[in-house]
Amino acid sequence: MIINAVFEGGGVKGISLAGAVKSAEDAGIIFNRVAGTSSGSIVAALLAAGYTADEMSEIVRMTPFASFLKRAPIFNMKLIGPALRVMIKKGLYSGEALEYWIHNILKAKGVTTFADLPEGKLLIIASDITNGKILVLPDDLVKLGINPAKFEVSKAIRMSTSIPYFFDPVILRMTGEVVRGKPFVDQFVYIVDGGLLSNFPLWLFGDVPNSILESPPIPTLGFQMVGRATGKPHVIRGPITMLQAMFETMLSAHDERYIEQEKRFRTIKIPTMGVGTTQFHITPEQSKVLYDSGVQAGTKFFGSWTNDT
Repeated sequence: MIINAVFEGGGVKGISLAGAVKSAEDAGIIFNRVAGTSSGSIVAALLAAGYTADEMSEIVRMTPFASFLKRAPIFNMKLIGPALRVMIKKGLYSGEALEYWIHNILKAKGVTTFADLPEGKLLIIASDITNGKILVLPDDLVKLGINPAKFEVSKAIRMSTSIPYFFDPVILRMTGEVVRGKPFVDQFVYIVDGGLLSNFPLWLFGDVPNSILESPPIPTLGFQMVGRATGKPHVIRGPITMLQAMFETMLSAHDERYIEQEKRFRTIKIPTMGVGTTQFHITPEQSKVLYDSGVQAGTKFFGSWTNDT
């Protein structure tokens, strides 16, 4: 069966999404259009580039996620360093390491820019906090005077995964007619994690006709991560830990929010086994538990789901 798929964001917990993709493939599911927010955008992009679930599993196994947490030594000074970096750079870590990582993975499949993918194949959600708007990438880049086709997919993923105050925001300079008459300082927009405005964008795809196969409308399935991090309260020691706690809480609210009745039966709900959104020092054992949770949730769902459900 052919489906469109929407993948929820959830930081490191996104490992579980790869497991659910494995169960979908085992059930004979073929992915048509894909979309995602934050870590969900990574899984969606890998699918769009042609990666299989087994290949994703190998990527997860080989990736030390803590390596994404890069910053200059001066910003590692106890107490002062991290706070100083947030003040100057607007984030604890740059996000460049994550962008470079996904850039190379996609490039291995011949994908660098959105032009390397079929039009409409991949949609990524980010948050434009300068204008207070959701960005659906690549399409909405036109509104910033940027050519969507030439925009790098890895940059869009970095935008979507830039957890506020954890990773630096991505700063884009608008071009063309949209900046005509604007002062230089007003020509820039700050982009952060798509989860800030839409962490589970089921609204992106309706059940649309497949014009190529001339078959019935293609159903849209959602892949959602559920469950609180550990059940333990956040420890607030200062403004930085407070900001992290606020964002974790916001994403948890997204995870548990109400889904319209007609979409409930088209959503694979994946338990995240107590893993937190920013738990980048995750152990290989925890990664496997997350992946297996996705496989189990997907197997249960696809064991009984039909398009008529």
